Amino acid sequence: MEQVQKKRNVAILIYDNVEILDFTGPYEVFITGSNFGQDFHVYTVAEHNHPITALGNLSVNPAYTIHDCPKPDIMLIPGGRGVRQELNNRVLTDWIHSCADEAELILSVCTGALLLAKAVELEGLKLTTYHLAIEELRQIAPESAEIIDNVKYVDNGKIIMSAGVSAGIDMSLYVISKLHSEERALKTARLMEYDWTPRKHS
Repeated sequence: MEQVQKKRNVAILIYDNVEILDFTGPYEVFITGSNFGQDFHVYTVAEHNHPITALGNLSVNPAYTIHDCPKPDIMLIPGGRGVRQELNNRVLTDWIHSCADEAELILSVCTGALLLAKAVELEGLKLTTYHLAIEELRQIAPESAEIIDNVKYVDNGKIIMSAGVSAGIDMSLYVISKLHSEERALKTARLMEYDWTPRKHS
């Protein structure tokens, strides 16, 4: 039987040229697995309040900016071509760093791992990212970190990182199983008609 827990704020960062499924996949998982909104408050966050243009010219209106969003309990950093430009955005990396200090979980999808590595201390952790960005991550990650390829996600406790694109869905289902139950995660996957099998993380 699941314990009653507070509703967690799930902040999903978006920025120009973000990969669409990197953020919409996890968004769908947390919404579907939220027990009709009782367990997760899921929202997008951008640096500014104007629409961002995701890959493929998809226009997205962020729900909040980094200056006015609810305090994140779970923060998710997606990847995409635009991540390389945001690596030099001190305002954004400082915000990620400040949120990471107090958040319960920090999640990255795909090349969002690069942004996470730029903003947060990852010494001695297991890291992963999109398979074509493994070498980029190796260059930016601390020497003490272990870069792991060919996995869907890695769990370091507070920091959980996934491989590319659809792997963010697998990671998010895993997070639901971790915070609530495997039964909840399996039910979520069934509702989404997504083929997900619980497995041990790396």
